[in-house]
Amino acid sequence: MDKEEQFVNIDLNDDNICSVCKLETDTGTMSFCHVCFELSIEGVAHCLEITSQGPTSIEKASSESVKLDCQFSLAPEDSGPLDIEWSLLASDNQKEDKVVILYSGDRAYEDYYPAVKGRAHFNSADPKNGDASINLTGLKSSDTGTYQCKVKKAPGIRSRKMLLTVMVRPSKPRCSADGPTLEGTDVVLRCTSSEGTNPLQYTWEKTSDNKLLPASAVLDPVGGTMNVRNASTSSSGTYRCTAKNHVGMEECILQLGITPPPNTAGIIAGAIIAVLLALIIIAIILFCCCRARNRKKYEKEISYEIREDVPPPKSRVSTARSFTSVGSQRSSLGSMSPSNLHEYALKPQYDKIPSVEEYERPPSHAPLPPPVASKMAGPNLSRMGAIAVMIPAQNRDGSIV
Repeated sequence: MDKEEQFVNIDLNDDNICSVCKLETDTGTMSFCHVCFELSIEGVAHCLEITSQGPTSIEKASSESVKLDCQFSLAPEDSGPLDIEWSLLASDNQKEDKVVILYSGDRAYEDYYPAVKGRAHFNSADPKNGDASINLTGLKSSDTGTYQCKVKKAPGIRSRKMLLTVMVRPSKPRCSADGPTLEGTDVVLRCTSSEGTNPLQYTWEKTSDNKLLPASAVLDPVGGTMNVRNASTSSSGTYRCTAKNHVGMEECILQLGITPPPNTAGIIAGAIIAVLLALIIIAIILFCCCRARNRKKYEKEISYEIREDVPPPKSRVSTARSFTSVGSQRSSLGSMSPSNLHEYALKPQYDKIPSVEEYERPPSHAPLPPPVASKMAGPNLSRMGAIAVMIPAQNRDGSIV
């Protein structure tokens, strides 16, 4: 019997292929190479297969958790050790893929990628039972990328890719109105979220009155603005803006009040009156200041004037006269000899300036002159060499007569 060889064409680019090339002889079928694949004719699996049918593109919000599904089944031909590898594929072909988590030799290794350390775990405590899925917790925007699950159990090797997009939900937007909200003007309402993954979409709605937006309103869902042209008082009311993306939404409330235009003529008249009043007040203040300064100057000049109708006090004149007499006496003393100084010392002293009490004391209470010692006889004085001196007479108050 002739030997018959049967070759099966294998498309290596087909994801469903995982084994085989067989050689049939008259003695039976012999495995020529252990490259297992799925026979499309019979529809029977002869190798390791990924059985997950979930979506390959997932969108999640930041801080949430996600399960990356990877279920598999084994064939009797898959007798080698089981290895499961999850990696984050590099967006640039020139860069190296990052291993996220690994299962090998009946043990899980979770500390390969520092960016997800402590946040990536296998969904099953024993992945070799057919569940290679992992859970990522506390998602961050940096976790966005393409993840690949690769299951190897010789001779079978299968893999599955999933795109994970971690989005930041919009923050609470800020609503505001630009410019004056006057009737007849264009009023622009703005709504902006400081955080949120694009694409963000903004919507405006009126929540008061008839709940209809003004007919002249122009909306910009990307920029978040609403332009109300030629606004009227009917445009007043409560408006709500909603910012949303694929993972969440937030809103803000704006109270819009359209006021009539102000009376320009009244404003101008009021401004003129205010200016005039201010000028009057300033003039009054200046007048009062000048008057007060002039009054102060006049009082100062009056205080230095000497009135001619008021005679000087008599005590001062008598004092001046007494000073003159004292000067005369002093001049006469210069001609005395030492012999008659003793007699002069016994006489009352008029060179002493009386005190204020003595000036003001009435004449009736004037003190009596001190007693004079007994006079020496004239011949005796002449014999001693004394010279006769005339002493001017004085009245009670000490004035020279």
